[in-house]
Amino acid sequence: MSQALAKRLSDVGTLAIWVPEVLREWCNQEGRPPLAHEQVDVALEQMHRIESASSCDYLIADTHPLMTAIYSELYFSDSSLYPMALEHLRQFDLTLVMGMDLDWKADGIQRDGPVMRQQANTRLRQVLDSESIPYTVIYGTGGTRADSALQAIAHTTKSDDPRSAEKTKPWVWNCEKCSDAQCEHRMFTGQLHIGKP
Repeated sequence: MSQALAKRLSDVGTLAIWVPEVLREWCNQEGRPPLAHEQVDVALEQMHRIESASSCDYLIADTHPLMTAIYSELYFSDSSLYPMALEHLRQFDLTLVMGMDLDWKADGIQRDGPVMRQQANTRLRQVLDSESIPYTVIYGTGGTRADSALQAIAHTTKSDDPRSAEKTKPWVWNCEKCSDAQCEHRMFTGQLHIGKP
């Protein structure tokens, strides 16, 4: 989705750069997920690539060192990466969190299944909420997901045109079940029937 989003932004005349996920590259190169003492290297390299990106209108990072911090906590009970990751994340204008409306699919050696996905998603939202970092949850399949992300960007720029430079904080609403995939599925399935007999 991040690649598609960068392309869509570029298609409307903005300079958008996509920074891919370092963890995927690391796992492909090493043939295994990182160990506890290697998590910091993954986080620092992700941060370095984000900070080294050329000047642009939009920088789309997939993913952020905060996710490495979350996995370090979940897998290794290590919360030492949070301060660095959170400080870095606060530099971004908008944080997009993917909704749990898509079925989990195996993705090589770096994804452990729907249970871990749910735990990571829940912990991500808890951290963002507790740190008062606003985020927007993105739903949909295919192009609809990118459309939702573009709408969030347009809202952040206070314009239907994502090239607008005037920024505002994204609108955010969360409930205690925001990371519950079944709750999200029911909510959005219900919206599909609005106005129908």
